[in-house]
Amino acid sequence: MRLVVFVIALFCSVWTFSQSDFETVQLRLPKDAVYTYSQIEPSIAIDPNNPNHIAVGSVLSDYYYSTNGGKKWKSKTLTSKFGVYGDPVLMFDKKSRLYYFHLSSNLPASHLSRIVCQSTEKLCKGFNEGTFPKPNCTKVQDKHWTVLNQDNNEIYMTWTQFDAYDSSDPKDTSIIVFSKSKDQGLSWSDPLRISKFGGDCLDGDNTAEGAVPAVGPNGEIYVAWAGPKGLVFQRSLDGGTTWLDEEVQIQRQYGGWDLDIPGVYRANGLPILKCDLSNGPNRGTLYLNWCDQKNGENDTDSWLLKSTDGGETWSKRIKVNQDGLGSHQFFTWIAIDRHTGYLYFVYYDRRNYNDTQTDVYISTSRDGGETFVDTRVSKSPFIPNPNLFFGDYLNIDAVNGVIRPIWPRVDNGTFSLWIALVQEDQLFKSR
Repeated sequence: MRLVVFVIALFCSVWTFSQSDFETVQLRLPKDAVYTYSQIEPSIAIDPNNPNHIAVGSVLSDYYYSTNGGKKWKSKTLTSKFGVYGDPVLMFDKKSRLYYFHLSSNLPASHLSRIVCQSTEKLCKGFNEGTFPKPNCTKVQDKHWTVLNQDNNEIYMTWTQFDAYDSSDPKDTSIIVFSKSKDQGLSWSDPLRISKFGGDCLDGDNTAEGAVPAVGPNGEIYVAWAGPKGLVFQRSLDGGTTWLDEEVQIQRQYGGWDLDIPGVYRANGLPILKCDLSNGPNRGTLYLNWCDQKNGENDTDSWLLKSTDGGETWSKRIKVNQDGLGSHQFFTWIAIDRHTGYLYFVYYDRRNYNDTQTDVYISTSRDGGETFVDTRVSKSPFIPNPNLFFGDYLNIDAVNGVIRPIWPRVDNGTFSLWIALVQEDQLFKSR
């Protein structure tokens, strides 16, 4: 079989490996974790100055760290006087300071009133109590993502502000807001609305949600999200002070972003935006990755758009997963290795089954999204439970050939969290 795959690869631009040769490691829960859905919605970050140092967060307040590349882990429960209430986003800055962003729930009167940033200088040390952009306690702040400006160490954060979460009142809207920190998260600029068009507050296809920022090679700030106008794009060329007069619609999202996947409680196809900051041939290229059902409700796929001119124009949509028709790939995420410019996508995959058995794959591109290698990284499939909330996304990071996809699985009603130890040369060696 390996010989056959190798021969086919000589004539095709796509390799598909049928089994996983990678070591997988389970991350054990903190001893005091009590949340029913712990270990879903993971966020992973690799220290750019030391790839052996890796940090992970998962719902609601779990924190994991490894000092040997992910082979062994320690776990803790994150605490803050502002409350820790899920949606973890982890990030290292250029000085190896680690940031853990999360939702807040301190008192009933301030539930989800702010996005909290806690940080630490060392993986094994405690985090500070946290800071946050100016809160609006009359509204709900939700689903944040962040990016670092490598040139000046500024942090940019975008998120959704709901007038009233889950409200069906047409007067209540959802908008996208932006804030930045110039001092390693000690203080934040006042939240600035960057979406002209609002969405509803029902946390579905017509809600403005999933805003992900990216930074260009000259400090440009780019943001993409989904909502009633499909996939849209915003841009600032002056550090976030001014933005386009209105967001630009760049792609229809078939089936919306709130997708129906058999056996899955909820499946978001929200977009992820990244920019190539390597010194390779695709430096400055923007990549937008998302899931939708262009090929039908029984065929969810991971897709890619590219822009080489700062979002002025975009490529035609490119299918990331290189299987045939009729299977589901969902919960996609993308990472770009800044050292090489290679693209790594992780997602759940059902190409090998006719039921809800689910594997985890990564797709890799070394040529800017022109061709892909599909590789299964999970050792065995699992079967989701449609009655259990399973989160909204997976995650992956890549630094200098060290690739670490992370995902939750469920077995007999119990969640567990897994990471695969992947090296770049393993993905492209002759099989």
